[in-house]
Amino acid sequence: MGKSNTSRIILDWPEERAAEDERYPRWCVPGSNICLDFHGDPARANLVVFSDGNHHMALRESLHRFLAQNPGVYDIFYATTPPGPVVNMLRSGGLRLGNLTISATPHLFISPPDVLDRLVAGGEMAGHVPFVRNQGNVLLVRKGNPKNIRSVVDLLRDDVRLFLSNPDTETASFTAYYETLRALAPDTETGRGFPDAKISKGQVVYGERIHHREAPQAVAEGSADAAMVFYHLALRYLRIFPEHFDAVPLGGSMDAPDPLPGNVTGVTHMGLVGEGGKWGMNLLEFLRSAQVMDIYRSHGLLSAEGSA
Repeated sequence: MGKSNTSRIILDWPEERAAEDERYPRWCVPGSNICLDFHGDPARANLVVFSDGNHHMALRESLHRFLAQNPGVYDIFYATTPPGPVVNMLRSGGLRLGNLTISATPHLFISPPDVLDRLVAGGEMAGHVPFVRNQGNVLLVRKGNPKNIRSVVDLLRDDVRLFLSNPDTETASFTAYYETLRALAPDTETGRGFPDAKISKGQVVYGERIHHREAPQAVAEGSADAAMVFYHLALRYLRIFPEHFDAVPLGGSMDAPDPLPGNVTGVTHMGLVGEGGKWGMNLLEFLRSAQVMDIYRSHGLLSAEGSA
């Protein structure tokens, strides 16, 4: 549920640990002392996974299932940030989160294929395989859609502020959203691409580093009227924060997405880091199983087997 702090809405995200361990007390404050994209106990886990963050909800359910079937793993520590921070964490051996330092090396890395290509080139990985693909992008709006946004064309209006992921820190998602906007709403009046015209007017709100958390926060608190997000992210927000959000499909419906031509889709790959430790290969094979694909399908993603 969303909580208010001096009239500002702060989204209170559910926990996403792979292991359900209630032995330790919980201490966090939404909007202040809380860590959302690092999950589990790095000191006790026998399996470490670094992943891009937009499919965190499906990954959590899959890892929880793997852990139940392989109790010897004890716990799985997994990170779900954009690629940059976990690539840096892999190469440096750790990451500082405010006053907390986490030292962990992954056994499995999940990310867009171009990111993993760079890890292969750097010698951190031997190769990677297709994992899942998304179903394009939609517009996230506040509950009741107060600005009556029905398509990308409505974003042309000067009274609509648009949230986009940061082009410097989240290049992959920004590019998908930007190219979708260019394709679905060309700006014929100025002769420029729609996103550029919107940006030049100062009507675009950028995230900083983690748009899968920042986009819904911006819409909920009113600093943006709409956010371009992956279909599966919007599906997650509607399920866990139904009192805050609606979504505008860009092809098909929220129950049956059918991306319009130009609505950019993408794939995610995965691969072992080094030899993958004791459990890495087992997890990689598990993530390619029918039961995991069923989990991902329930969260709005599809198998990438056979994808380029």
